[in-house]
Amino acid sequence: MTAFSKTRDLESGDLSTVRKHLVQALSILAPLGYLKIGLHPEGGAVAGTLALMAAMEKIAGISPSLFLSVEMSTRMFGRMLVLDNPSGKKSDLLETLTAGGIVGAVALSEAAMNVENDPLATAGTPEDSQIVVNGTKSYVVNGPLADWFAVVGCLDDRTAVFLVDKQASGLKLTRRVTTMGYNGLAICGLELDACRVPANQVLGPLETKKFLDQLRIWENQILIAAALGMMKGSYETARDHAKIHRSGGKPIIAYQEVGFKLAEMLTLYQTAQLYAYRAAWTADDNPKEADGLTLCAKVFCTE
Repeated sequence: MTAFSKTRDLESGDLSTVRKHLVQALSILAPLGYLKIGLHPEGGAVAGTLALMAAMEKIAGISPSLFLSVEMSTRMFGRMLVLDNPSGKKSDLLETLTAGGIVGAVALSEAAMNVENDPLATAGTPEDSQIVVNGTKSYVVNGPLADWFAVVGCLDDRTAVFLVDKQASGLKLTRRVTTMGYNGLAICGLELDACRVPANQVLGPLETKKFLDQLRIWENQILIAAALGMMKGSYETARDHAKIHRSGGKPIIAYQEVGFKLAEMLTLYQTAQLYAYRAAWTADDNPKEADGLTLCAKVFCTE
């Protein structure tokens, strides 16, 4: 991955370039087993969060945009597939996903953005052997690039996840969202108008609060790792520049003020790293305590 990043600008590009980078990254990561970490078909259990955090930090340090694309496809969409024992189409999708063969996206947010307090308007209605889905989703990471979407909505007044193929009739992608930073990330919205989904491509019904809490923990772990990668990259870039840039006949790292600033950067990065790894360890060792600690780690690391 490091050699891959040195030959490409991974933080910008049109959609075709962004998708090319993502597909190539997945093809590199798949043989390493990275795409399988935390995905367990037997019962859907998720473990190894501490090891995953270390691996995620490494990828995030190469390219924050590419990292988020990989994680939203693999860890978010992939974990959706193992909410229950995957079989049939779900099992095939999981196998292809962990082999780097497809890109996934999760469509959760709606107009209000606060799905915990505002009910989901996206809903499915049974019709013969299919579910007819209607609704609108916003800020779908990987939306313009995805082969499959995990659309969160309601079915018979219960929370469910609809697995939607990008070619499905009634599915429309909205314009790509412009971002401040993360320019190599592709985000858009979805409109589902009588979109037909086979009944065997529906996950659920799910316990709403437990499911949404789990989604937020997964998302926060990804954002924590993204922040660590950015901090690490920023510190190393500043340190290396200070070693080679000269002023007054000597490298600027020899000046006390520059040394103090670098020391402060390193202290903040390593403190954030300890916080993040403690939260990850707690998620494995004591899940009941993980929610609050993960939120605290997210605030500290991202700020």
